[in-house]
Amino acid sequence: MDSTRQNKVARLIQKELSEMFVAQTRQMRGVLVSVSQCRISPDMSVCRVYLSVFPSERAEEIVGNINANQKQVRFELGTRMRHQLRIVPELKFFIDDSLDYAEHIDELLGVRNDENTSEEEGEN
Repeated sequence: MDSTRQNKVARLIQKELSEMFVAQTRQMRGVLVSVSQCRISPDMSVCRVYLSVFPSERAEEIVGNINANQKQVRFELGTRMRHQLRIVPELKFFIDDSLDYAEHIDELLGVRNDENTSEEEGEN
């Protein structure tokens, strides 16, 4: 159960990181990185950031690159949020594959619906 303060800080971090990544990915053609979720620990020391990357084939590479430059991302976040937070939490980045998972389920359901439709047409 997250507190109100945790939720507010997580939303603020999500907003600032989203703006940072949009500015960075403008230079890279054909790549979109968005922050889908932030979860912050109760002591505000660690923030888990879930990134959605398009195209998903490059997700491992891009998130690995962001994790390698984590200190620079945290520093830039600190300069943007210096008036809102006293201490910027440690950032840990993860791939959010929920959209790919949902797409996979839709494909499976689509195949299942196609089978049911063809069986019903065969009966008539």
